[in-house]
Amino acid sequence: MHGAVWFVVVGLLFVVMALAGSVLKRLPLSTSMLYLAAGAALGPLGVGLLHVDVYEQSEIWERVTEIAVVVSLFAAGLKLRTPFTDGGWMLPVRLATVSMLVTIGLVSLAGVYLMGLSPGAAILLGAILAPTDPVLASDVQVTDAADSDRLRFGLTGEASLNDGTAFPFVMLGLGLLGLHELGENGWRWIAIDLLWAVAAGLGTGIVLGTLVGRLVLYLRKTHREAVGLDDFLALGLIALSYGAALLVMGYGFLAVFAAGLALRRIERTAAAGDEPPDEVLAAATSPDAEKLATDPEKAPAYMAQAALGFTEQLERIGEAAVVLLLGGMLSWAFLPRDAIWFLPLLFLVIRPISVYAGTVGAGATPVQRRLIAWFGIRGIGSVYYLTYAMQHGLPEALGRTLAALVLAAVAVSAVVHGISVTPLMKRYTQSSPDAA
Repeated sequence: MHGAVWFVVVGLLFVVMALAGSVLKRLPLSTSMLYLAAGAALGPLGVGLLHVDVYEQSEIWERVTEIAVVVSLFAAGLKLRTPFTDGGWMLPVRLATVSMLVTIGLVSLAGVYLMGLSPGAAILLGAILAPTDPVLASDVQVTDAADSDRLRFGLTGEASLNDGTAFPFVMLGLGLLGLHELGENGWRWIAIDLLWAVAAGLGTGIVLGTLVGRLVLYLRKTHREAVGLDDFLALGLIALSYGAALLVMGYGFLAVFAAGLALRRIERTAAAGDEPPDEVLAAATSPDAEKLATDPEKAPAYMAQAALGFTEQLERIGEAAVVLLLGGMLSWAFLPRDAIWFLPLLFLVIRPISVYAGTVGAGATPVQRRLIAWFGIRGIGSVYYLTYAMQHGLPEALGRTLAALVLAAVAVSAVVHGISVTPLMKRYTQSSPDAA
């Protein structure tokens, strides 16, 4: 009977979301808010049907959030069509490096001097909370591959890059806690965790994305083979780039994002920068799909668009599953006292300071900088890093302390950013011709 109830609950949730999708776009609500509310209603705050313990079930949580993040990163890479040489990349790169470092530093200071955490625990907390989220931030990301608005491009690129660039600092925090080898004077952390792992992750994704993409196009355009099953192509490239990066001790998150970028680069290069033809954008289920997939001129655009469409569907399912379960963890007893002052500090002080430090000279307008400062959405990436640390031997007492702060931050972010995203982005679009 319990299983039957869950089928009914999940089925009703998905049907309601499908029916209300167009309405949500006009209201100050986000899908994440509704999933979170549904999870809370099913959990200890509601009927008590859902019981989730992130520490006891950290292995499962690590895998679930890992899958959700890599799918979202691949989709984000496919959406970003701007050439690597374009100056527009300066904004997301600086947000994912300078702003992220400032965030980690300020959170660490708060952890040590205001919460009484050890330096290792404080750095770990900063690294867990530093990344913005590519999953829950979908409402402020680029809408499609032709969207070049600086605000949405910056937020999408930041959320995609800093899910990988935060990893070295997670390892640093674990190392200072005695749970990871840093090497004498930190040489191993600098050489392997910082320099090699970042470069290896990006390089692996670019190489595999380019090789697989060119192979598929060669078979389609020359031999009319390898047509169909573009969903398998997307899943295969995600798994291949992620696994290969881990095998060479690189960061898989960066590899998956880079693979999506490489696949999109093939399409953009073949089209000489022109936007994908309209018939390609709507061809995933049309009778002309095979014809477009093997057309010498349109095959690259079709391949990229088909892969993007499939991964976006997976991304929505992953968001629903993870945020629903996250809501099932919430209870008044779970809310830590430190969250009452720490979360306003994080969202209203630390995030704006870090964004302003990272965007100086990056070409963003004052309005764009203010919106970027507000939309520092925390989400599934932070939950992944939390459970990753737990799986690397984080003591239970410290693990539960960090979990309370991190999950509270994600829940609050889903609510306050979910309420504000529709009116703020609508106002921005109306006031900025380039954003339309």
